[in-house]
Amino acid sequence: KMKILISACLLGIPCRYDGKAKPQPWAEALAARHDIVPVCPEQLGGLPTPRTPSERRGDRVVMNTGADVTEQYRRGAEAALRLCRLTGCEAEEVVRLARLYGARAAILKERSPSCGCGEIYDGSFSGTLTAGDGVTAELLRKNGIPVYGESHVAALLD
Repeated sequence: KMKILISACLLGIPCRYDGKAKPQPWAEALAARHDIVPVCPEQLGGLPTPRTPSERRGDRVVMNTGADVTEQYRRGAEAALRLCRLTGCEAEEVVRLARLYGARAAILKERSPSCGCGEIYDGSFSGTLTAGDGVTAELLRKNGIPVYGESHVAALLD
């Protein structure tokens, strides 16, 4: 078993901006095979649930009201990174095991301004997607932690 950081909303925890969860059917199978460490970087950064929707605009994160919440997102990303390090969700051994066994070090909610990996909303609040990572996904990757979106987990468990 290895420890895997995972967005808490994917486990059924109602911590998304709208106060809801996005539970995934594979969560129980993943928990049976690995030790999972739930995380909600937005909450760790001090934002409430529910909260006003936010999107990335370059290096900034703004709410649809125009309020800049970049600092809260950065604090949450740093807290998620600390959690990875404290619980052993990162380091060379995890990367090596991930390659050997197909396991992943972090599974995050796709398209989120915090957890999105590979594709996020463009900051216009129009529903338009663009290439990029959320604040937490970006920080984890910069620190050598493999990051994957939830759409990749089903294949991992097959």
